[in-house]
Amino acid sequence: MLKTRILSALVMAPPALLAAWAGGYAFAALIALAAALMCWEWHRMLNGAYTLSGRVASAGCALASLLAVARPDIGLAMVALATLASAGLAGSDRSGRVWAAFGAVYAGLPSVTLVWLRDDPAAGNAVIWWLLLVVWSTDIGAYAFGRLIGGPKLLPAVSPKKTWAGLVGGMISAGLAAVLVAVVVGTKAGGMVFAAGAAVAVVAQAGDLFESWIKRRCNVKDSSNIIPGHGGVLDRVDGLLTAALAVAALTLATGRTVLDW
Repeated sequence: MLKTRILSALVMAPPALLAAWAGGYAFAALIALAAALMCWEWHRMLNGAYTLSGRVASAGCALASLLAVARPDIGLAMVALATLASAGLAGSDRSGRVWAAFGAVYAGLPSVTLVWLRDDPAAGNAVIWWLLLVVWSTDIGAYAFGRLIGGPKLLPAVSPKKTWAGLVGGMISAGLAAVLVAVVVGTKAGGMVFAAGAAVAVVAQAGDLFESWIKRRCNVKDSSNIIPGHGGVLDRVDGLLTAALAVAALTLATGRTVLDW
């Protein structure tokens, strides 16, 4: 399984990094595809079928990602519209409507956020590369430290394989990746950048645990099986979703990009 995971990652990483480098509609198209697939996975996990509610969520979130290139505000409005429409088509059960609405927000809001972050003409390319490499390093470091050290479990009721050692390893790896990207792009690479990477690692791990909780609630092992060795798109980007929202929120709050903190 490890060999399969590595091969899948080697296949997926170059297109993602190339799209991030290209930016614009090339990057937005990749995000739109991921958003549509996430909605598909969400509704199949929750409902066991890809209903009209899920199809509307997929179309709306994909369109929102594309609209965000020129108008992020219109992209957010489209996510809101997709959320209301998906909930309205989810049937009469209140719980079903709530989960349908949340699925559209869960996939759509980070997707628009990623396009918005990349759209910064001065630092968008560096920020997205920083974010991707920090999240990927979190996963790699958590896996390596967890396997090598083991020890107490992080949250066994939700994800029995995750350990505190893995969390620390993910934070260290993410901090080092954050500094490395800062050095490569020629910005400050001090303790604050390392701390920012480590903090984003914690947020990414929280996103991973949240998706694990959803899967346990739905009694499924993976969100889908379209990525060999990894499961589904949600399984692959769960940490990126929360990390993107955190970076965007702090960017808005401070008025500076993550590489300037």
